[in-house]
Amino acid sequence: MTIREIDTVCFVGAGTMGCANSLVAAVAGYNAIIYDISAESLDQVPAKQAEMGAYLVDIGHCSAEELQAATKRISCVSDLATATKDADLVSESVIEELGVKRQVHAQLDEVCPEKTIQTTNTSSMLVSDIEDVVGRGDRFAALHSHLGSPLIDIVRGPRTSPETIDILTRYVESLDCAPLVLKHENRGYVLNALIGPVVTTGLLLVIEGIASKEDVDRAWMLNRGAPMGPFGMMDLFGLNVVYDGWQHRPADPVTDAIRPRIIDLLSGYVERGELGAKTGKGFYDYPDPAFEQAAFLDDTSGISVPHHALTATLIRNGVMLALTDVAEPDEIDRAWTVGMNLDVGPFALLDEMGIDNFLELIDAQPGFMQAAEIAAAEKYLRQREGEMRVSA
Repeated sequence: MTIREIDTVCFVGAGTMGCANSLVAAVAGYNAIIYDISAESLDQVPAKQAEMGAYLVDIGHCSAEELQAATKRISCVSDLATATKDADLVSESVIEELGVKRQVHAQLDEVCPEKTIQTTNTSSMLVSDIEDVVGRGDRFAALHSHLGSPLIDIVRGPRTSPETIDILTRYVESLDCAPLVLKHENRGYVLNALIGPVVTTGLLLVIEGIASKEDVDRAWMLNRGAPMGPFGMMDLFGLNVVYDGWQHRPADPVTDAIRPRIIDLLSGYVERGELGAKTGKGFYDYPDPAFEQAAFLDDTSGISVPHHALTATLIRNGVMLALTDVAEPDEIDRAWTVGMNLDVGPFALLDEMGIDNFLELIDAQPGFMQAAEIAAAEKYLRQREGEMRVSA
């Protein structure tokens, strides 16, 4: 059921995310208006949503009849003032360039009614990178969706009101999706902040000649029960997207040290147009990539090292998210299990493994964590372990 505060939602950007999110909103009963500056992009909306709608029916999110009714609640508009004149909520999904997003939100702030809640679907920026260009800071937040997953992140900015977070939380629930309200903003939210380092570890294992891409993926698939590994995931994301992410990643000592090697590996694929599943070739050939073949998992001789490295990475980043108070451990696990459709999150995995075994994994990988990080993580985990014993 829809919520009383929201009737009409305007989706700015007719790309993949705008098309997907507007369709989900319309299925839930909301009037969805899609705005884009490109008439060509707007013309492609029906075809994109037909494919997305078939997926929603296949997974049981809605019936064919509900989907047909939903399409009648969707309209495409090429004038921003017209698109937003009745909007209770705006969801922006334009390109990941800060200048563009700031310009768009400044324009939205001018044309939207006073009641409108403005949100950004950015995957890499912070709310505070954008929100100072809007006057309605109390009604501005991140509302970040993950394509193909019910997980939706909600993040307040410096001025976001509790009422806005409450409305957005209930809105997400009305979509039959899973809201995750972060305690404070964090680049990569929770799920991306877990996936990114796992993928990076896989890349470095190959770059340094420690493991093949097949062994990295086999290790992940066998031990996590996942349908694909880090290299299969990158093919799904698009290697150009991964490449662009590394080109524009904020500078820090760790990033600066590994960026040239990762860009060097990815650039060859991008220059050849081998961008992954969407082009028929990336790290694997499509359709029917090697990792989907039954025999792919038979050779387990080279998976021990990548398994330990990937597992340590996942747990380490889960712990750091909790240690920096981005989210509670159970919420971090929920983000992982819902977002990845896997049954074990980093803290559940840690509880199975034990703190001592985790610390041994870390010690076996020099330079993986700084001494101060290890000490802080151990202190936090020992305290959490004690609290769990008391509550039990």
